Amino acid sequence: MKVAFGCDHAGWSLRARILEELQTRGFDVVDCGPAEMVPGDDYPDIAAAVGRAVVSGAAERGVLVCGSGVGASIAASKLTGVRSALCHDPFSARQGVEDDDMNVLALGARVIGPELAVELLRDFLDARFSGAERHRRRLTKIAALERTRE
Repeated sequence: MKVAFGCDHAGWSLRARILEELQTRGFDVVDCGPAEMVPGDDYPDIAAAVGRAVVSGAAERGVLVCGSGVGASIAASKLTGVRSALCHDPFSARQGVEDDDMNVLALGARVIGPELAVELLRDFLDARFSGAERHRRRLTKIAALERTRE
C-alpha cells in the first residue's frame, strides 16, 4: 500500500517516528513534505498535498500531523474524495476506516505522543472498509454533500 505523509512545523516532532513505522512495515511512502522543519509553515498546504495524493491515486491512504490535528483534518476534507478524521484513540482510527471508509488520518503532535501515534497509525492502516450496505448508503450521501457544498 502507498501512504502519503505530511506534517507542518507543529507536527514535526512525530515525523521521524511515523516515517520509520511506515518503512519498517513495508509501506511505500509518498512524502508530501516538508523535507526539513519550516517554522511558520501552513498546514493547509501540507493537507492539500496529502489529500491530492490520495484523490489522484498516487497513494491509497494519507497521514497528516499538525499541532492539534484539527486544522489539517479540516483542510484535507475540503478536497472532494478525501475523508479525513482526527483520531486520538484506537477505536476511532479503526472504526473510521471500517464504517466510514476514512482515507486520511489526522493526528495532533501536541496532543499525543509518538507511541500512541504509531498505535493509531497501525489501527488505521490495518483496517479495511466493511462495505456493509448501510455504510455504502451513507458514503453515497456524503458524496452528494461534496457535490452541493451548500
